[in-house]
Amino acid sequence: METKSAVASLSALALEGRLSVFRLLVQAGPEGLPAGEIARRLEILPNTLSANLTVLSHAGLVSSKRDGRSIIYSADYDAMRQLLAFLMEDCCGGATEICAPLAAIASRACSGEGRSC
Repeated sequence: METKSAVASLSALALEGRLSVFRLLVQAGPEGLPAGEIARRLEILPNTLSANLTVLSHAGLVSSKRDGRSIIYSADYDAMRQLLAFLMEDCCGGATEICAPLAAIASRACSGEGRSC
């Protein structure tokens, strides 16, 4: 991942509402959630949710697909993995006592049912 892409991703996540949307989609797994369900669960107005999803989508963190009349949104796990790898790249000059716990946390987070990190 290039620095410019990392900055765009981090910027997209730098607002509480967008971060909440992204975390919910990560929890939902690859099947994602319809926009209405996201709005209901997070108690977000539809226009605010739409703006948040647009920013996350432009940053490459969220994808969407049409399913009948609904639009299903899902987290882009590959983009999330790339961002995490970028942040941990050359972690602390190779000090495994610092990086190993972070890698273990990322591994546990990605190994949950239905998740594909």
